[in-house]
Amino acid sequence: MLPAGRRVRTADAFGRAVRGGARAGRPTLVVHVLIPSGAAADDATPSPRPAAAGFVVSRAVGGAVVRNRVRRRLRHLVADRLEGLPAGTELVVRALPPSAGATSADLALDLDDALRRARRGGRSGAGRPGGPRSGGSRSGAGRSAPRPAGVGA
Repeated sequence: MLPAGRRVRTADAFGRAVRGGARAGRPTLVVHVLIPSGAAADDATPSPRPAAAGFVVSRAVGGAVVRNRVRRRLRHLVADRLEGLPAGTELVVRALPPSAGATSADLALDLDDALRRARRGGRSGAGRPGGPRSGGSRSGAGRSAPRPAGVGA
């Protein structure tokens, strides 16, 4: 279990990391890393706020037992890696459906690779269709054909 000070707990903190952080995806998970400005990627000096992690494991991963097992595995893996992140860093790990059948070793490899890529500043997977970073719109603005009046309000 991560201590309370090492957990991303609020919706605002999750949103900051997901929207403003570097993203890197692997087959079993996606990481979002928000390193505070002024902190070097390899700076692990103490600060009033240590690096913190949060987890997103949706129902697409599986039932409650499976989701909790995946979350426990990820929490254990991330706990060992938080010390290597700069103080104030917010890390969000989103489990993908293949994580349910992955071994802990597979999750560890994917986590290490995704962290390494995200800290380099990449946004792997940023061009996915309909995603918020792809330029597509979920609200329907910019549709090619207008809707008839009274349809789909």
